[in-house]
Amino acid sequence: MRRTPTVRRLSGAGKARRTGVAAAALLLSGAMALSGCAKDTGGGGGSASGQPCQTKPAPSGPAMTTSQERQQTPPDASDVRVGLAFDIGGRGDGSFNDASVAGLDRAKKDMNLGEVKELDSEANESASAKLTRLRQLAREGYNPVIAVGYSYADSVGTVAEEFPDTQFAIIDDDTVRQPNVTPLVFSEEKGSFLAGVIAAHKSQTCHIGFVGGVETPLIKKFEAGYVAGAKAAAPDIEIDSDYLTPAGDYTGFQDPNKAAEVSSGMLDGGADVLYHAAGASGKGMFSSVKASDAMAIGVDSDQYNQPSVAAYKDVIISSMLKRIDLAVYDYVADFARGDLGAVPERFNIANGGVTYATSGGKVDDLKPTLEAYEAAIARGDIQVPKKP
Repeated sequence: MRRTPTVRRLSGAGKARRTGVAAAALLLSGAMALSGCAKDTGGGGGSASGQPCQTKPAPSGPAMTTSQERQQTPPDASDVRVGLAFDIGGRGDGSFNDASVAGLDRAKKDMNLGEVKELDSEANESASAKLTRLRQLAREGYNPVIAVGYSYADSVGTVAEEFPDTQFAIIDDDTVRQPNVTPLVFSEEKGSFLAGVIAAHKSQTCHIGFVGGVETPLIKKFEAGYVAGAKAAAPDIEIDSDYLTPAGDYTGFQDPNKAAEVSSGMLDGGADVLYHAAGASGKGMFSSVKASDAMAIGVDSDQYNQPSVAAYKDVIISSMLKRIDLAVYDYVADFARGDLGAVPERFNIANGGVTYATSGGKVDDLKPTLEAYEAAIARGDIQVPKKP
């Protein structure tokens, strides 16, 4: 029976939305017939229906043949000194910032990368604090300087002009148009589409949720892809969405308590698989999911293997891998080679920039399905929306 879309507001923050069939924004080339068989999976909370989704078959077509990672001999980067300016949450967030650290750690191993200096940020800090941080790294001779997060955009633009001989990279922003600034940007919506497919197949109640940290266009890309993927796999699925803070209030990326509250509201309402794009706040979502014996999908890093969320690994069935580690690694390698023009314009499914984690073996049964969706997205057969 087709569910009727409803709207509800959850406790606390932002806008809560339950999306129904009419909200689907997925464009598919070619018809995809409905399948009558429901997919099974492990545990979850209850709901009024208590039934898994009736899922559609995966798209057909040739497999993805594009090489996912560039195969090049790592350069010698022993004389490279990297400055890293963290976003809110810093090292140990188990997500966004830790992914950038992982790229540098790999560069140390493969390229003998020289010195790395890390500087932390604060929630809702002034623009002058970001300027001071970037100027400090540039003045101390770190080159390149990597800014982690779009909130650095204005500051990077200013400091890059002041230090024209220093190379800067900024993650998640491509608005700074200066010759010594390289954007490292991603197709988050496409990776989140795969997370939505996973959630639809794994849910035992055909009811899932999304927790966003801050309601910005970037985080809405995660929501849009997640909703589109879930509805491609199961058109009748119910989806709750909520944000911890409005745009401009970045505490939403570092408030596990609020994330736990919002997540509990979704779980109490019948959702049994939750996905977050909330940085360090995701720990709160994991906590609520574990208490409810439900399922969780992490973000950015392979959170099943992150020490900072190890207490919750048993409920993490997958993570949407936004390969910030790959982008940082490739950027440092290309800097060492003197070839920053080789950095991809956008890290996407075709070049391995976004994908899904398989740690724990909890989505092994879905690999053929997910590979089929990856190939369809890479071919352009599926157009994934960037807005909910």
